[in-house]
This record gives sequence, C-alpha cells and structure tokens, in this order.
Amino acid sequence: MAENERLICASNELEAGGKGVRFEVSRHGRLTPAFVIRFAGRVHGYLNRCGHVPAELDFQPGEFFDTGRLYLICATHGALYDPVTGACVGGRCSGRGLVRLDVIERDGAIYLRE
Repeated sequence: MAENERLICASNELEAGGKGVRFEVSRHGRLTPAFVIRFAGRVHGYLNRCGHVPAELDFQPGEFFDTGRLYLICATHGALYDPVTGACVGGRCSGRGLVRLDVIERDGAIYLRE
C-alpha cells in the first residue's frame, strides 16, 4: 500500500451491481460518508451525498442500486446516477452528479487514494 492510499475493503466484498461498502473520508476538516461499488467490472467510489440535497443515497446500509441494478438511486428523492461516472441521469438531481473519489483495486483489495 502506497503512503497516500487507505484500505477500504477486500475486493471480494463487492459484487457487480450488489451491495456497496460504506466508509468515511475527511473533507474540509469533517468526516463525510462515502461508498464504493462494483459495476461493469470496475470499482467506483463516491461521496454518499445526493446531488439534489446533502442526503445519503442508500435506503439500507450499502444498498445504492435501483431494482434493475443499472443505476445508483437516491432513496430520498429517486434521483438516478450513472454508476460509472456519477453523472445525473434522471430525477431530482437537476444535472448535478455525484462527487467521485479516486479508488483503485490491487492485490485483492480496494484502496482510496487521498
């Protein structure tokens, strides 16, 4: 693990289109909820905050995908986000996407680059 990397979870904790792993990152001197998911063979990380209002997306801990497992969905507003880019694709996100995090997968683990 490099000096600027932080271990989030083991790779086998993320199933494509399945439950995500929640963690926290430091932003502007405060701990902020974040998550990682696996989609289309890759790992993606975002701040756990809807683009519409600062509400967490998951309706149950780690449940970020819609019922079709194609989009990330805000449980509060129904806003839909592309799981690969975090871009708003529908609903009350008013074109504001999710804030991406720099995550990598290596040697059976997922890391956050800080």
